[in-house]
Amino acid sequence: DVYKRQVTRNTKRRGEGWLAGQADIGKSTRLGWYEGLKAILAVSPSGVLTGFGVAPASTKEQPLAETFFALRAFPNPRCPSVGRAHRGRYYVMDNGFEGQEHRQRWAEQYGAWVIYPPKKTARHPWPKPLRRWLAHLRQIVETVVDKLWNTFRLDRERPHDTTGILTRLATKVALHNFCIWLNRRLGRPDLAFADLLGWA
Repeated sequence: DVYKRQVTRNTKRRGEGWLAGQADIGKSTRLGWYEGLKAILAVSPSGVLTGFGVAPASTKEQPLAETFFALRAFPNPRCPSVGRAHRGRYYVMDNGFEGQEHRQRWAEQYGAWVIYPPKKTARHPWPKPLRRWLAHLRQIVETVVDKLWNTFRLDRERPHDTTGILTRLATKVALHNFCIWLNRRLGRPDLAFADLLGWA
């Protein structure tokens, strides 16, 4: 908490900081407190990226998902990056998106069926095969995120406006999906990028 206050104070002191008015302070389990934006990604079970969006780092998960699902169900030409979804699409998410009220509304209004694991303290925990299935899907998502942030070096990008961020993210997403397409053409596993990207 002290660190958060210090980061916030330093940001205000700078006034016109990086992405002023767009980026802010958020917390990540992987990074801790950070200044910037957060991304939401839609990833197929095979690892293909079907849509993405960005928001200030402090944006809560449920409102971010609400906007994402709404734009996928009712496309807006100003936000093509979120992609399109067919009604009845399932989304596997982590506990940050939980909430029965949200889940029911997303299913009814946007045709987005959300699956997330029960809390560790839940009265009715999932059976082991179901937990294993979810862990497998989550591993695919984590692999995709690792490829965007590390293999394609998205974590090193420092654009000066959201247009630059969206352009660079779209470029990395396109490269990621192209690599999957190429791997399929070559008869290789979808996410086997290592020797494919020796030049990256």
